[in-house]
Amino acid sequence: MHFCFIIEEQYRDETMPMGIVDQLRQWGHSVDLLEPGATIVRLGDLAKQQYDAYVLKTVSDGPGLSILEAAEAIGVPTINHSRSIRLVRDKAVAAAYAQACGLPVPLTYFAAHEHLLEQVPAEDYPLVVKPANGSSGRGIYRVNNQAELQTIEFTEARGSFLLAQHYIENTGFDIKLYVAGKEVYPVAKSSPLHPEISVDKHIIPITLELRNLALRVGTVFGLDIYGLDIVETADGLSIVDINDFPSFGLVPRAVARIANHIIRLAKRAEVQRAPAPSIAVTMQRNHNRITHASTARLTAARAPILQEEMQPLR
Repeated sequence: MHFCFIIEEQYRDETMPMGIVDQLRQWGHSVDLLEPGATIVRLGDLAKQQYDAYVLKTVSDGPGLSILEAAEAIGVPTINHSRSIRLVRDKAVAAAYAQACGLPVPLTYFAAHEHLLEQVPAEDYPLVVKPANGSSGRGIYRVNNQAELQTIEFTEARGSFLLAQHYIENTGFDIKLYVAGKEVYPVAKSSPLHPEISVDKHIIPITLELRNLALRVGTVFGLDIYGLDIVETADGLSIVDINDFPSFGLVPRAVARIANHIIRLAKRAEVQRAPAPSIAVTMQRNHNRITHASTARLTAARAPILQEEMQPLR
């Protein structure tokens, strides 16, 4: 198969996705690299290349997503779908959409400026404040009360809109669910909100509750390769983040698994976009079926007469 990986500068030397590129090539597939941060793109060529799929490991607000959307617009399959990436890239959109679809997410406020956080009611504290376009756990703050809010400088979150989520008491560590299709891999890891609790990152056993939540997120957001961060609370699981194309750290044979899944997705897309028969061909096939059926009925009706005609004269 023929793939194009849109590689943004931040991931140029990362296993995800460069390890997958190498794996696909080792298996005999053709893979081109497109680096929108380093070269111009002649948009008219997107259709001419005849790729089986474009694959994007994107950064927030990076140029790669625009190229992916352009490829989709002309009918080229993409992994993940750009709409799905857009839904999870903006954390405000992701939280609103998840809540509207009945997924377990904390009470969330959107603030265009940090001084607007003063309007959050006292009863909704403690808060977790983070940038709406954040990633990798950066710029996350816990604010215990309104008085503490006045003492915090949201340095790492500046330049972005903010989310303020009600903090729910939990086990003190996060669970990352890595998902590729129907395969779910849970990993326990330290929480940026609980530096006092040391957790060595490790694979944990999958449960039906974890699996069902992970796959439900994929269905709701239309994601194929994704991850979600959750916490275990007294009231059950709560989603604190969703992202597309994560690192899949600690997942056994992650590179081969993701490469295989990309091939499956591309082949499925190839079947789905196979051209339908023309109207003339369809009408001819229907005509042939009707003619065949009529001939069969006539033959069946004449069978007794033919048998009588074939009897010897006495």
